[in-house]
Amino acid sequence: MTYRSVNPYDGKVLKTFDDITDVALERTVTQACRAFTGNWSGWSIAQRAQVLRNAATLMRERAEELARYVTLEMGKLINEARGEVSLSADILEYYADNGDAFLAPQPLRVSEGEAMVENAPMGVIFGVEPWNFPYYQLARVAGPSLILGNVLIIKHASNVPQCAQAFEKILSDAGAPAGVYTNVFASKEQVAKLIADPRIKAVALTGSEAAGATVAAQAGKHLKKSTMELGGSDAFIVLEDADMQRAVSWGVWGRMNNTGQCCIAAKRFIVVDAVADEFLRHFKASLSQLTPGDPLDAKTTLGPLSSESALQELLKQVEGAVQGGATVLLGGKRLARPGAFIEASILTDIAPGNPAFYQEFFGPVALFFRVKSEEEAIALANDSPFGLGGSVFTRDIERGKQVARQISTGMVFVNQATWTAPDLPFGGIKNSGYGRELAELGMQEFVNKKLIRVSATMPEPEFPVA
Repeated sequence: MTYRSVNPYDGKVLKTFDDITDVALERTVTQACRAFTGNWSGWSIAQRAQVLRNAATLMRERAEELARYVTLEMGKLINEARGEVSLSADILEYYADNGDAFLAPQPLRVSEGEAMVENAPMGVIFGVEPWNFPYYQLARVAGPSLILGNVLIIKHASNVPQCAQAFEKILSDAGAPAGVYTNVFASKEQVAKLIADPRIKAVALTGSEAAGATVAAQAGKHLKKSTMELGGSDAFIVLEDADMQRAVSWGVWGRMNNTGQCCIAAKRFIVVDAVADEFLRHFKASLSQLTPGDPLDAKTTLGPLSSESALQELLKQVEGAVQGGATVLLGGKRLARPGAFIEASILTDIAPGNPAFYQEFFGPVALFFRVKSEEEAIALANDSPFGLGGSVFTRDIERGKQVARQISTGMVFVNQATWTAPDLPFGGIKNSGYGRELAELGMQEFVNKKLIRVSATMPEPEFPVA
């Protein structure tokens, strides 16, 4: 059984699920096609919006149950899990409220007659989604796709099956017809089969570089539109004129949110030398105060990683960094307690030859870099294979904007750690992927931008007509 719900706090198996059979998978695709052509794409935007509003309401009503699934399956602190449920509901509601405006026909300026671009759905969209934000990742695909009139088949991560089923049930209970949104416990072989299926019109993936390369290649082979939201190693730049308390507070939050298991987490702390010692002193003290424990306990401030395998991978990265010359300023070891826990950690003295220099650390390990100037900070921030998000801290807002414009990423935040909201486009460049989700840009990915042309005075063509 590939899909298992395992509590990373104590390692106990909570529930297992059978992989979908090939026969059942075929039924799923057939049903999705029927849902698209039979009713969903023909519903008005207002009708589809009502389903999303209903789903948002149900998520808020069931918030405790939904949050508990997240915490039990991947270890997210319970208050953060509640926040994720709320954010996911906000996303669905956002597209319900704005779908009509986003999908309005766009008149074109033409020399004669009339022309417009209309937004038409593509059909069945296949999504492959990760475990670190089990509902948010689904909501940001479901919101724009469903309001547009597409239907979705989703393969969620194998360690959050109860979350996957809960989200599917939310949409069903909200009034989505059968086949409009379907969760499948599919194998890697079945994923490849779905991507190759001509009834699947596009593919969305959030995950690792390796997964993205595989799925993007498969989608490209079959001429399918795809979006890829992959890893990140966001730079967190602190300039000499930064508000230090604000920088440290956001630094702790940016690195430790979701126990550091976040694509847009602050991972590389790049601090100008004039304030480096001060920042590091406060940053270290704050991380040292985090309290490990049961993530269901609201008093816990350091939760487990999502799995034992995730912990082992992170410990291996820390060991490799130390062997490459890095210094462990804080933590670096597994906690002596049950569960997939690692100490909150800080690594310094990371030179370009160190394997850690270009790696993404998916957990509560901060990489600290001391630089001499703003220019050196920008150069170091850009010296990365990733380009997802980033932050810059300075009291001079115009300076912050200028620095942000020089950082090669898809998103840069001034005086705040990188984060997400329904009305902010989300996505990256370089090895962090391509395409955008959320906001109005999220509506533009899986849509047929159809030209409608009406001629008024064009002469008849000069060809004989039988």
